[in-house]
Amino acid sequence: MNLENKNTDGEGINASQQKESVFGNLKYLIVGIFFGIVFVKAEIISWFRIQEMFHLESFHMYGVIGSAVAIGLLSVQLIKKFNIKTLQGEKIEIPPKTFNKGQIYGGLLFGFGWAITGACPGPLFAQIGTGATVIIVTLLSAIAGTWVYGLIKDKLPH
Repeated sequence: MNLENKNTDGEGINASQQKESVFGNLKYLIVGIFFGIVFVKAEIISWFRIQEMFHLESFHMYGVIGSAVAIGLLSVQLIKKFNIKTLQGEKIEIPPKTFNKGQIYGGLLFGFGWAITGACPGPLFAQIGTGATVIIVTLLSAIAGTWVYGLIKDKLPH
């Protein structure tokens, strides 16, 4: 069983085999900027909205997260049903997921960090882009945490 979801080249199972040019990557920058603007306008990056969510004072963030989960579920089902391919024509493979108790610990750690900092990894750059430069500390901490996990992941129970 392929637990690492890697192909024979060591790449992720869905890693594109076609290389993008520098100009070709521009589309990702444009989508990222659009996504950041949507995050700002929808108040998804607001520390106050995040605190309202964790204090169970507002439905706003739960509605956003619930909508994202519903769209994700629908998208995956459509990809599977119609065998949808990438824009480059490559097959999209969705490997089966297995549960392990480390996901509980990781989820709790992620949630605590989210509640304390008011930021999850997605909106970090949008928060920095709005002028909340203190979020750079959160970004550097997320990078450091990812690096430490990479060092010790073989020693963790999976």
